[in-house]
Amino acid sequence: MTTAVERMQFSDRVLIRSIILRPDGGSGLAGQQARVGGWVKTGRKADKNAFAFLELNDGSCTSNLQVIVEADKGDLGQLVLTGTCLQVDGVLKLPPDGKKQKVELQVEKVIHVSVVDASKYPLPKTRLPLELLRDYVHLRARTSTMGAVARIRDELSYATKIFFHEHGFCYVNTPNITTSDCEGAGEMFQVTTLISEAEKLEKNLIKNPPPSEVDVESAKLIIKQRGNDVAQLKSVKASKQEIGTAVAELQKAKDNVLKMEERSKLQPGIPQKDGKIDYSQDFFARQAFLTVSGQLQLESYACALSTVYTFGPTFRAEKSHTSRHLAEFWMVESEMAFAELKHDMDCAEDYVKFMCQWLLDHCMEDMEFFANKIDKSCIDRITMSAKTPFARITYTEAVELLTEAVKNGKKFENHVEWGIDLASEHERYLTEVKFQKPVIVYNYPKEIKAFYMRLNDDSKTVAAMDVLVPKVGELIGGSQREERYDVMLSRMKEMGLPIEPYEWYLDLRRYGTVKHCGFGLGFERMVQFATGLDNIKDCVPFPRSAGRADL
Repeated sequence: MTTAVERMQFSDRVLIRSIILRPDGGSGLAGQQARVGGWVKTGRKADKNAFAFLELNDGSCTSNLQVIVEADKGDLGQLVLTGTCLQVDGVLKLPPDGKKQKVELQVEKVIHVSVVDASKYPLPKTRLPLELLRDYVHLRARTSTMGAVARIRDELSYATKIFFHEHGFCYVNTPNITTSDCEGAGEMFQVTTLISEAEKLEKNLIKNPPPSEVDVESAKLIIKQRGNDVAQLKSVKASKQEIGTAVAELQKAKDNVLKMEERSKLQPGIPQKDGKIDYSQDFFARQAFLTVSGQLQLESYACALSTVYTFGPTFRAEKSHTSRHLAEFWMVESEMAFAELKHDMDCAEDYVKFMCQWLLDHCMEDMEFFANKIDKSCIDRITMSAKTPFARITYTEAVELLTEAVKNGKKFENHVEWGIDLASEHERYLTEVKFQKPVIVYNYPKEIKAFYMRLNDDSKTVAAMDVLVPKVGELIGGSQREERYDVMLSRMKEMGLPIEPYEWYLDLRRYGTVKHCGFGLGFERMVQFATGLDNIKDCVPFPRSAGRADL
């Protein structure tokens, strides 16, 4: 532990966390000069307005640094307002005995002030409900809760990259725009320029109406006239220059007619062919969508680089307003060649454990904030998940346990029987009541899973697995992929999927096929699992959902 302040490499200031998150709370830096910047959380004048106490936060940690400003250093009436931005030079000093803070900053010079209009600033000193904060998505990062969420996301992202890198996975950028539906649910956002192009055309046709048949016929008469002119010049043996000029005029007349005929065919609206939208005239010359998963494309790299992963945004046009749904969400997806379902479950479990331990080792201040303000059990939950082996049961065993619970008086809103897709309440019962720890359920009925999951020998189930955790339910979904060409083709036909868009995917089975598996983790769900936040819209910086796409 150093006795000197640690200045940022790319700024003159000192991060507040490097002062107050030291083991000694910053007391060992007493007497040191420091420049800090941040936003005032709270402020109050004291000693008949002789000076002011400010709680300053720069977003580097949850805790604030107490700053003392004397009246001759600035307008205290402006400095104490919540939301004011400050950068100050000062001396770190020990506070009087009995104070909560271990160190404070006595300001010597105010470098920068940007004040707020207190009557209009939407973030008061007191806590606002998280639901209301979503109306101020551009400012809510200044609140303690959303600042802590941002840092948790940052650390989980970093932990993800470290985990996969250390285990030999290659990071692959999969496309956000795709022509295939990985989930087969059809709830995809379409990517098209046909609408904007149709709007442009409509405006253009109003401003410059297309030529009529009379206009085109008149233009054709000009071609005939120019042709006669050329013939006349040739008959009188005119000069090459004269004939050449006449031929050029003839060609110009022909080009003009072609343009007029093409323009006369223009019709307002989206182009159609055989009564359907003509996507051949779209930007990509075919239907395209925002991806719901990078899995299919990632598999192509797994069948060349063996172990790969991706981490990026995915999209789903599901018009749901529940606390569990987002239209744009981030996914961590991995694929492993020469691996089967057991390896997939092992990797998924170790990954979740790694992230939980990472939060305990690197984010304790933020985790303590969530434990104090949001969910008292959040630290215990991730500690248990980091240290305890996950339970593993088949789907059939899960249904049997749920059925037994119903017989013993447990009431579920969703009926329990073999063949259902387990609801969140079922998943949470298994993790929170029955096993009281994360549970991996595997070997699901083929009817409720995607076409690419490997058919088991019983022909009834597929080699799929879900990692279920307390508070959230499903955190990870994965499977061993179907590597047998004939079986996959049969499954696709059985599910009524079009073959043509997936020919490239079938090629992976035609040419050098290999057993492989993979999984996807919903990143916002991991944040929710760690923090205990009830609404997933508060687990992402800029939530997009049905009816909301602010900024």
